[in-house]
Amino acid sequence: MDSTSQLVFDLQNIGAIKFGKFKLKSGILSPFYLDLRILVSYPNVLRDSALAMAQILTTLKFDRIAAIPYAAMPIGTAIGLEMNRPMIYPRREKKDYGTGRAIEGEFIKGEIAVVIDDVITTGASKIQAIEPLVEAGLAVRDIVVLVDREQGGAAELTSRGFHFHAALKIRNIMQILKYADKVSATEYDDVMKFLAESK
Repeated sequence: MDSTSQLVFDLQNIGAIKFGKFKLKSGILSPFYLDLRILVSYPNVLRDSALAMAQILTTLKFDRIAAIPYAAMPIGTAIGLEMNRPMIYPRREKKDYGTGRAIEGEFIKGEIAVVIDDVITTGASKIQAIEPLVEAGLAVRDIVVLVDREQGGAAELTSRGFHFHAALKIRNIMQILKYADKVSATEYDDVMKFLAESK
């Protein structure tokens, strides 16, 4: 079994890939949900997820990993440990006490930060996280996620001049699960119809 299929099976086994009816942040009802925050409770799957993303990162030029709070922070830490690369993270809200930092961790203006996250839907949260990095003098060229929901986020980031990379895409995940009989025909069809209609 290849490492991609094993990672997909493991993600399903721990409940990171769910099927049913789920209300997304946008208000849209989805037949699947990616609960990747649960990775923190499964160190082996977290490590394998980090390794899948590290394969992409080894082909990119960057000085710092910039993990988007909160879901990407454990993934970013695992990647940093695996690759021996430093991590920073943009705060959701700038501190109004202590150092008043908008970005935690050390960096130098002019360095290249690669932005990482667990999942992408529309790309809005990535744009929001990139703003303070650029304002602080960092260059952002690439965004890497574990899973692309394939609902327009990649195209949005590309249209803004960024290079987008995903370790897994939802259509590929569904195909792997279908061929292994780990998803019902109805679940598969519902997801594929949803993706077609959400384009």
